[in-house]
Amino acid sequence: QVQLIESGGGLVQAGGSLRLSCTASGRPFKTYVLGWFRQAPGKEREFVARIVTSGGTSYTDSVKGRFTISRDNAKNTVYLQMNSLKPEDTAVYYCAAKLSVLQPTYGYWGQGTQVTVSS
Repeated sequence: QVQLIESGGGLVQAGGSLRLSCTASGRPFKTYVLGWFRQAPGKEREFVARIVTSGGTSYTDSVKGRFTISRDNAKNTVYLQMNSLKPEDTAVYYCAAKLSVLQPTYGYWGQGTQVTVSS
């Protein structure tokens, strides 16, 4: 069983920054593929960023150049550094994990943390 706990959300003005953290427990952390997703009010949950075991990353187009995903295997933690935030980034952000890039879906999810960007 993998447990994920997010933190770091909050209220920030447009143009500001936040760093989200997600700490995991369970299987050896370094084996996980880790992702960040978000869900805005009235919208479906969408992919934001992913980091694989080798450290390779991918991002949705709308956050490229503004968000950075990273991982610290020694601390069992994945981060999402969000810069130049926009009101449209407002959403509940979820951390997720899966055990292989070959798995089509993420099997483990955190409870979510609210990010609100004011204009």
